Amino acid sequence: MNAHISERVLTELDHTRLSKIARSPSSLLPDTVLDPLQDLLIDAHIVRSREVRDDIVTMYSQIEVRLNESQELSKIALCYPDDAEPTSGFVSVLSPMGLALLGLTLGQTAHWKSPTGAAMTATVEGILFQPEATGDYVT
Repeated sequence: MNAHISERVLTELDHTRLSKIARSPSSLLPDTVLDPLQDLLIDAHIVRSREVRDDIVTMYSQIEVRLNESQELSKIALCYPDDAEPTSGFVSVLSPMGLALLGLTLGQTAHWKSPTGAAMTATVEGILFQPEATGDYVT
C-alpha cells in the first residue's frame, strides 16, 4: 500500500525530471518501481516551484521521519539515484521509501513494502530543509 497519492504535491521541476526518468529506455526500471512512479506522476497535484508550500517533501528536502511508529527519529534527504547513499541518509526517490515520501505534507505517513514484503511506514515529523523554501528553484 502506497501513500495517498491523490494528496501528494510535486513541483513542476520534480515532475519533469521524474517523467524523464520514467520514459528513459536506459533506466529500465523494474515494474515495482515504474508502476508506483507512473501512478505518482499521473495523480500528483503539480505546482510551480516558487509556489510550493514549505511543508511539502520535495526533491533534496532534508526531513525527519519516524519509522514504523518507533520512538526514534531518522534524518534523511530525498535524492536522485546517482546521489543515493542510504547509510549516510541520502535515500533515492526511486526506492520504495523514497517514492512513498515524495510529495507528502508534514505529519503525513508514507506506506510501502520492504524487499521482504513487510509493511513499512514513515511519518514526516519535520522538514529541516526544503530547497524551494530557501529560494532554490533549480536543484
